[in-house]
Amino acid sequence: MTSIIAKLSSGWHLMRIFRTAIGLAAFVEGIRMHDYAIGILGVFFLYQGITDTGCCSSAGCVARPPKDEKDKTQDITYEEIK
Repeated sequence: MTSIIAKLSSGWHLMRIFRTAIGLAAFVEGIRMHDYAIGILGVFFLYQGITDTGCCSSAGCVARPPKDEKDKTQDITYEEIK
C-alpha cells in the first residue's frame, strides 16, 4: 500500500499537473452541465494525470529500430542490362 502512495505522490512534472487540472475541470463541467461525454473525457485525463500514464510518460513516443537489424549489412548484387 505504501508503494502505491509513494508512486502517486512522487514524480510530478508540468504535463502531469496539466493533465490532472484539465481532467478535473472537464469532470466538474461534465457533472455541472449533465454532459456525459465531457465527464468521461475528464475521467480519462484525470486517470492519465494521477497515474502518470500516456504516450510520452515513459519514453513511449520514441521509435527505436530493432536490435537485430541495426548492425546488419547486406551484399547487393547488380545485374547489368544491355
